[in-house]
Amino acid sequence: MDIPETLNLDYIDQQYQIWKKEPESLSRDWRFFFKGFEIGTETSAGDSAGDRPDSMPAIEALPEEACTLDRTLQQSRVEALKYRYRDMGHLLACLDPLASCPMSHPLLDISAFGLLPDDLNTEFYTRRFAKTKVASLKDIIQELRQTYCRSVGVEYMHLQDPQERKWLQDRMEPVKNQPEFKQDEKLRILNKLYQSALFENYLHKKYIGQTRFSLEGADAIIPGLDALLLHASENNCKEIILGMAHRGRLNVLTNILYKPYEEIFREFINTYNPESLVGAGDVKYHNGYLADIQLANKRNIQIFLVNNPSHLESVDPVVEGIAYARQDMIDGGNRNQVLPVLIHGDAAFAGQGVVAETLNLSQLEGYKTEGTIHIIINNQIGYTTLPENARSTRYSTDVAKMLMIPIFHVHGENPEAVIHVLKLACDYRMAFAKDVVVDMICYRRFGHNEGDEPYFTQPDMYQRIKDRPPLYKIYTQKLRENGDIKEGDDAQNIEQDIEKNIIQCLEEAFQGAQDNPKVFPKPEFFKGLEKYHGNFSFDFAETGVEQETLLNIAEQLNTIPGNFTPHPKLKRLLESRLEAVEKGEGIDWANAESLAFGSLLSQGYFIRLSGQDSARGTFSQRHSVLMDYKTGADYIPLKALCKNGTEFKVLNSSLSEAGVLGFDYGYSLVRPQGLTIWEAQFGDFANNAQGIIDLYIASGETKWQRLSGLVMLLPHGWEGLGPEHSSARLERFLQLCAHDNIQVCNLTTPAQYFHLLRHQVISRCRKPLIIMAPKSLLRNPEAVSSLSDLSSGAFEHVLDDPANIEKTRRVIFCSGKIYYQIRQRRDTLKAYNMAVIRIEQLYPFPQKQLEQIAEKYKTADQWFWVQEGPENMEAWRFMEPRLRKITGKDLTYVGRQESSSPATGFVNIYKQEQGSIPDKAVGQLAGTQTG
Repeated sequence: MDIPETLNLDYIDQQYQIWKKEPESLSRDWRFFFKGFEIGTETSAGDSAGDRPDSMPAIEALPEEACTLDRTLQQSRVEALKYRYRDMGHLLACLDPLASCPMSHPLLDISAFGLLPDDLNTEFYTRRFAKTKVASLKDIIQELRQTYCRSVGVEYMHLQDPQERKWLQDRMEPVKNQPEFKQDEKLRILNKLYQSALFENYLHKKYIGQTRFSLEGADAIIPGLDALLLHASENNCKEIILGMAHRGRLNVLTNILYKPYEEIFREFINTYNPESLVGAGDVKYHNGYLADIQLANKRNIQIFLVNNPSHLESVDPVVEGIAYARQDMIDGGNRNQVLPVLIHGDAAFAGQGVVAETLNLSQLEGYKTEGTIHIIINNQIGYTTLPENARSTRYSTDVAKMLMIPIFHVHGENPEAVIHVLKLACDYRMAFAKDVVVDMICYRRFGHNEGDEPYFTQPDMYQRIKDRPPLYKIYTQKLRENGDIKEGDDAQNIEQDIEKNIIQCLEEAFQGAQDNPKVFPKPEFFKGLEKYHGNFSFDFAETGVEQETLLNIAEQLNTIPGNFTPHPKLKRLLESRLEAVEKGEGIDWANAESLAFGSLLSQGYFIRLSGQDSARGTFSQRHSVLMDYKTGADYIPLKALCKNGTEFKVLNSSLSEAGVLGFDYGYSLVRPQGLTIWEAQFGDFANNAQGIIDLYIASGETKWQRLSGLVMLLPHGWEGLGPEHSSARLERFLQLCAHDNIQVCNLTTPAQYFHLLRHQVISRCRKPLIIMAPKSLLRNPEAVSSLSDLSSGAFEHVLDDPANIEKTRRVIFCSGKIYYQIRQRRDTLKAYNMAVIRIEQLYPFPQKQLEQIAEKYKTADQWFWVQEGPENMEAWRFMEPRLRKITGKDLTYVGRQESSSPATGFVNIYKQEQGSIPDKAVGQLAGTQTG
C-alpha cells in the first residue's frame, strides 16, 4: 500500500472518497483496505456476515470501535510499520559473527508511526501476515522481528513487481525465515562442516605456510552449496556452471565437486611429470574442474568450476557465456536446467566494474542465462582494507539493486539460515528467471593468504576472530542443546566417527600422493569437443565456394519479400550487392562477409556475432538486420540460410567491453562448432577489455588447456579520427604472442576476409583470431574482390606483389590499408622497381612464406617496413628483428615518429603525417614537400 510517511485523517478520507467514485483508480491494497472497512462496519451494525465475500477475512473479532475512523488510522499506521519492517528490517538483523546484534533503529520504532506503548496490547487486523486474523501490536512486531531481524536480513521491497514481493513473503513469513530442519538434515550439515574444517586443518599442518586461501571463517558455504545442489537437482537442474574466487576454492573442489584429496595433495607437492605437462600451467587455486556427481538424493548433476585468473571477478561474464552456450545446446528442454552460480568476495563485488557489466547482461536477449545465484563470501575486509575504505554504500551488494532482484543478508555462523536462503534463492530463480544475491557475512580466520599477518592492520578484528571457536564446534553444541545429539556416549561417538572417517580418508590420500607424486591428469572438459585441437598449421585447406552456390546465396540475401518495405538507400545497396556477385567483380568487404556467413550457415554451422551496433555495423556497412521503412518490423535474410537446426544470431550488445567480450569468450569455449565473433565499435574499445584479452584469450590455452576459436573484429586504421579511433593497439596483441597462442591478422582484401572466416570454422584447430578490421577499406573502390577470388583458393598469409617486376631495387613490407596508399603512389610515379609485400597474418609468423619472398627479391638493396602508426606502436618492433633475420638486411622504418598517443587530433597535422608516409616509402610527387 502506498502510504506516506506522515499519515493524517484528511489523506485517508481523500483516498476513501476516490474509492467510492472510481475504485479501480486506486492500488489493489487501498481497494482491499476500504472494502474491508465497509464490510467491518456493516457487520458491526448487525448485517449478516454471510454476505461477506470469501476472499475477505473476518474481522468481527475486533471490538466495535475498530471500525471507527480513528481505529482505521491506527490500522493504517500498523500497515506502515509492517511495510517498514519488510523494507528496512534488515537494519536490525543479527548478521555479523564478530559484533553484537543491533537492538533498535529509530525508523523502526513505533513512535516513528505515531503509535504509543499503550498500543502494544491493542489488537489489529493482520492481513495475511500471520496465522491469526487479528493479533496484538506486540505480537505483530515480534513476528516481524523474527522474520526480518534475526539471522536473515532481506532487501526485496524495491522489487517493482508486486507478485514477486508476495511470492517472497509467502515463503518467508509463514516460517519466519527459520524453517525446521529434520535431524538427518542437521547431521548432514554437521558432517559437511567437519569435512570443511578438518580438510583445512590438515593442509595447515602438512603444508605449513603454503598459500591455499583457507575457507576458515566462512565454513557455512560448504553445507550451503551441498544443500543448493540437492535442491537444484530436485528442480530438474542438470548442470551448474560455477565461478568463484580464491578463498575456499580447494575446499569447494574436494567437498562439493569431490575432486580426490590425492589430486589436491599432488598439486601441493608440485612435481609435475614433464612428459605430461602441457603449457605453463597455473596455481592450484585458479584451476577449473568438471565433475559428474550422483547426489545423496540419487539424482545426477554435472558441475563445471571455471578456471579463473587472479583478477577474480573477470570470470563472471565468462561463466555466463559458458552457461548460455550450454543452454543453447539443450535440445528442446528448459534452459533453466543449466544454473550459473557465482561466488564473490565482498570487496570485489562492490569494487569491480565487471560485476555491474555482468549484472546488466542478465536480462538482455542473447545474454540472459535464466538467472544467476550470486553468493558473496563477505569477509568484511578486502586484503587489508576495511569496508569504510572499500565502498561508498552500506552493503557490498548495493550495486545489485539495479536489477530489481532480492538480496539476502545472512549470518555466516548460522548454516541453517544459509541453507534456507540458498534454497529460496534457487526457487526464486527457477520461478522468475532472474538473478538473486546471497550475502553471507562471516570473517577470514587468517590473513589474505597464509603468509600474511593480519594483526599488522586489523588487530582488534583479529583478536575477536582468535577467540571465535570454529563453526563445526559451535553447531555441534547447538545440536546438543536442542537434543539433536543426545548427551552421553552417543554424542561422543557421532563426533568421533565423523572425525575418524574424514581423517582416515585424508591420510590415505596423502600417502597416495607421496607414493605417486608425478601423476597429473589432463583437465577434463565437456564431452563432444574431442575432435578440436590447438595445433596450428600454415597448411590451410581450400575454403572456396562454388560460384553457383555463391550466386544462389547472394540472391537469397539480397531479395526482399514482397510485403517488406526497406529504406530506399538500403534497397539500392542490396541491388548493387547482388549485381556485383552476378557480374563477378566489385565484391566489397560487407558483401564478402555476408557471403561467408551465408555459406557457413548453409553448411550447418552456427554464427553468433555480438557487439555494439553489430546488426547494422558501426560504419553502416553490414545491415544484417533490415527494418521495414513503414512498419518498423525486422527481417534477417541470413536466417533463411540456416540449415540442420543451426542459427544466425546477431546482437547489439550493451555498451560493455570486458563483460561482453568475456561472455563471448566463455561461449566460444563450449561451442567450437560454429563462428563466435565479438566486434568492437572501434578497435580502441578493446582497451576496456584488456583484462579479458590478457587473462583469458591470450593465455587461456597455455594456463588451462582451454581452446577458444573466438574472433575479435577490431576496426583499425588512421583515418583522421583522433587518437583512440585510429588504433586497435596491434602492438599489444603482438606482445602477447608466443607458442602459436593466437592469430593476429591485418587484411587488405574482401576475399582474404572471406577465406579466413571460413577457415576459422572449418578447421579443427581452435585459436583466437584477432582481425584488425578495416574502416575506409569498407568503401574503397580498390579494396574489392572478384567472384573467382571467393570461389577458389584459400587464405594467404603473405601476398606477393601482383605486378611482374623484373629488376627490384626496393622491397616494401607493409600490412593493412597503408598498402593502397603505397601502391597508388608507386603507380602514379611508375616506380615499378619497387615490390610491395603485404603481410596479412602477422602471427603466427609466416616465416617460410617470407623466406620465399626474400629469396625472390634477393637482388634488392633496399628493404623497408612501412606503417601508419607511431614507431613504438603497430608492428614495427615485432617485425623488424624477424624480417632482418630472414632477409639478412637492415630495414628502413617509414611511419610516424614515436608517440605516447596513437594519433593526432588535428586534421591538418594528420594529413601532413599521412602524406609523408608514401613520400618516404616510394617518392615525392612533383610540387609537394615532404613533412
